[in-house]
Amino acid sequence: MTTEIHLNRSGINTIDLPRENAQVECGSTLKIRFKNRGAPIHITATTSNAGMFTDFFHENMYVIDEIMFGIPLRKECSPGFFDVDIIAGYGAMKATLRVEVIVKPSREEQVLAKELPIQPEAHGRPHLLMVAMALGLVLYCTWYYTRIEIFNLAAFIALIAGALFIWYRQT
Repeated sequence: MTTEIHLNRSGINTIDLPRENAQVECGSTLKIRFKNRGAPIHITATTSNAGMFTDFFHENMYVIDEIMFGIPLRKECSPGFFDVDIIAGYGAMKATLRVEVIVKPSREEQVLAKELPIQPEAHGRPHLLMVAMALGLVLYCTWYYTRIEIFNLAAFIALIAGALFIWYRQT
């Protein structure tokens, strides 16, 4: 994304910055477009706190109409910010552009983000243990009202079979 800075727009040697901070990813280039709306102007772009993000320190430019300027960022850096000071009018006017450095998550961090959730997720069909428990409940209720012993035994076997299936299915 290109950041536009307007020169001489609201007065002589004025520097009009965008309202929001510039954002750039590690390993890419911060692109700044200087648009001059008046007489040709000398400007200086400098950074004093960008050493951990870029090798850029200082650049003098003569802007007649429009100029594109790039600040390359290192591939390996941590998230943070730095300031680009723009000086015009031989020090009479100064503006500071805040640049936010964003780090794209690596593939390993994306995999870590997709780890198992804290709570289990439903898969759309009933779990075999739940089916065995429901069957055991129905068989037990049938035994309770009819007092036929085979239903009590079948309920016990259904619950044990469901628990054993889940126990041996674990990885």
